[in-house]
Amino acid sequence: MKLEDKTIAELRQIAKDNNIRLKQGIKKKDLISTLEVYMNKVEVPESVDVFNDAFFEEEISTGQDGLVGSTGDDVIQTEDDSPAIGSDEWHDYVMSHFKSNELIDGNPTCAGLRRVSEILLGEIMFSGPTQIFPATDANGPGRATVVFTVEFNWMNSGMTKSFAEVADVWHGNTDDLFCAHPVATASTRAEGRALRKALKVRVLAAEELAKKDIVNVVQQSISTSGEYNPDDRISPQQITFIDNKCRQLDINVVEFINIGSENYRSINDVKRESGKKMIRVLNEYQNQTTPIPENVLSYQEDWRN
Repeated sequence: MKLEDKTIAELRQIAKDNNIRLKQGIKKKDLISTLEVYMNKVEVPESVDVFNDAFFEEEISTGQDGLVGSTGDDVIQTEDDSPAIGSDEWHDYVMSHFKSNELIDGNPTCAGLRRVSEILLGEIMFSGPTQIFPATDANGPGRATVVFTVEFNWMNSGMTKSFAEVADVWHGNTDDLFCAHPVATASTRAEGRALRKALKVRVLAAEELAKKDIVNVVQQSISTSGEYNPDDRISPQQITFIDNKCRQLDINVVEFINIGSENYRSINDVKRESGKKMIRVLNEYQNQTTPIPENVLSYQEDWRN
């Protein structure tokens, strides 16, 4: 197999097996170039396929130029020209590390986020739920909420850095297959959110998405007996949904409800029909069909005050 066909993880393993030290964040093309330099500088018998993994398993002595084989006396060190974390180039750089089977319609899976984060950010020292609020509805799966924390050996420097996120699961935001396991599903979603927060990527995890028409489900769940009146005040169920979705998307609730032509002093001043439109917009944000304006970012826990 050619080097170009290997994943970054496989290329890094080849370098590790041959005592070639690489700085954190090296790009794939530069990693391939480094390995090719190594192969070109050692004496390779013509009968050996240098693109075969078995080549790297042979014991190769150093030459006069000091290039190192498996004897381990010296190392090749590459320059780290990866983009700065959070820079304009960072998102695309991170996304280039995912394998095709780790992406669903361009959204990385939780397992993929876990693997890539250890490549780019360092070893995961702790990963697990730190708070669990299980469903209490005896008549169905109900709503479950999980807080998940991931702790890294940041850049393998010996210093730790933690990221925590929350996710909830109920029949209105989760496909039926996964509603049967609300705590486990919420845990996976929260882990994915924590990992993508750590990686600073501008994309939702695949597990956060649902095929359901969430807006329609929510509207059905908040409907009351009698005729629907769009001029009624926003319902408590609508407020709860807006709050949960803004928390999930890191949106300031007060800034969001005032993004249009109306100026609300309180969310309770919003009419039910306007609340319905707000929920639809939040759904578009989550599905990435509409970009989130920067001026509404940064969720505030005490927004009701």
